[in-house]
Amino acid sequence: MNLSADLRDKDIGKLLLTFSWPAIVGMLVNSLYNIVDRIFVGQGVGPVAIAATTVAFPIMIILMAVSILIGVGATALISIRLGEQKKEEAEMVAGNAMTMLILLPAFFAILFILFTEPILIGFGASPTVLPYAEDFVSIIMIGSVFGSISMGMNNFIRAEGNPRMAMNTQILGAVINIGLNYIFIFKMGMGIKGSAWSTVISQMVSAVWVLSYFFTGRSLVKIRLKNLRPQVPVLLGIMAIGFSPFAMQVANSVQQLILNKTLMSFGGDMALSAVGIMMSLSTLLFMPILGVSQGAQPIIGYNYGARQYDRVVETLKKAVIAATVIALTGYLMIRIWPAQIVGLFSNESELIKMTTHAMMIYFAMFPVIGFQIICSGYFQAVGKARQSAILSLSRQVLLFIPLLLFLPHIWGLEGVWRTAPIADFLAVLLTASVIYLEMKEMNKIRKKDKEKEQLCKQREQLC
Repeated sequence: MNLSADLRDKDIGKLLLTFSWPAIVGMLVNSLYNIVDRIFVGQGVGPVAIAATTVAFPIMIILMAVSILIGVGATALISIRLGEQKKEEAEMVAGNAMTMLILLPAFFAILFILFTEPILIGFGASPTVLPYAEDFVSIIMIGSVFGSISMGMNNFIRAEGNPRMAMNTQILGAVINIGLNYIFIFKMGMGIKGSAWSTVISQMVSAVWVLSYFFTGRSLVKIRLKNLRPQVPVLLGIMAIGFSPFAMQVANSVQQLILNKTLMSFGGDMALSAVGIMMSLSTLLFMPILGVSQGAQPIIGYNYGARQYDRVVETLKKAVIAATVIALTGYLMIRIWPAQIVGLFSNESELIKMTTHAMMIYFAMFPVIGFQIICSGYFQAVGKARQSAILSLSRQVLLFIPLLLFLPHIWGLEGVWRTAPIADFLAVLLTASVIYLEMKEMNKIRKKDKEKEQLCKQREQLC
């Protein structure tokens, strides 16, 4: 396939489907890492193990944030440089990004190993939960570099126009994770440690798979030795674009930390287990929407670099529609089968009752989330880091955290559950305002480009 020609000329609907469905499948499968861990430890160890993975979740988000900072930032730059026909610059970005995907997670892993117990206590671990959390996260840190490489560099594969290969990477890791979880927990009796080791091994296999793609001559963008040496301007460009989703993930970690602390104050370990289940479901629901966003970004980035603004707008509109349909479908599933869904994680009647009630409130505004995520991804794709950062942080920092600190003091535990829908609603209003101004500005640029094109044609006719 001629990637440049397809991104420039192919029907947007077909192109979006081509890029998005592997991303959607891949992201859905990738979300199984978190969900399978909680299902297996919930059924094989107990609710206290679910609480332990909930405590560990902010730490895992930080590791993911590092991968996103480099991986997503580099992906956007690679797409734009390819659209500008600057392949050598795209390869420089990829090489620098690979170096940082190794160094940054290694640094965080060492930091955590030195301060394991105080970090976990700070993230909300009670004396009962702490031993389980220590067992789980200490092992997860061993595989942090593998997880970073597989997640970050998998984005490069998608950026150069091979979404199916990127999907296969995620499927491979998830299948191994599920199989090993079953063997380690139910057959070998390894408990929560078995779940952690299954994650590490699956990430290791995925990393080897991704690296083999780049080092066996199959990739369009090559990883060259000379490009592995960090270049400050390149790294700053990567981090400027990747900062928005990175900040969103860090904010998510901070949000989870505050959420854990608040839940311990107003609901105890049971509430911590309940929100752990909801976070797993939230991940599952968000991932297909993020898949659409990832599928749209190479199309938007390439056509923006090529000044094909009509195709940029069309891609954005169709991506928003697709994301909204997905969000609405997930919302209806939660409304129709709440107890059955929670029952996958635990047989404890009290936990099922609490989680079912909380879900009805927590996900109340979920149908409009697709619009917010796609629009934030749009600014990321076109290299407008400031707008992307504002929109990405709006829900979790500007809105969710202040509401989380305030509402429980009015409504108690109910205030925790009500925080999410209120934050979602306000974030969508802000997003609508920012994207309106962006489309208004783009229309002015499109008009100038058309006037310039007409003037050039008139001059050619005169000559």
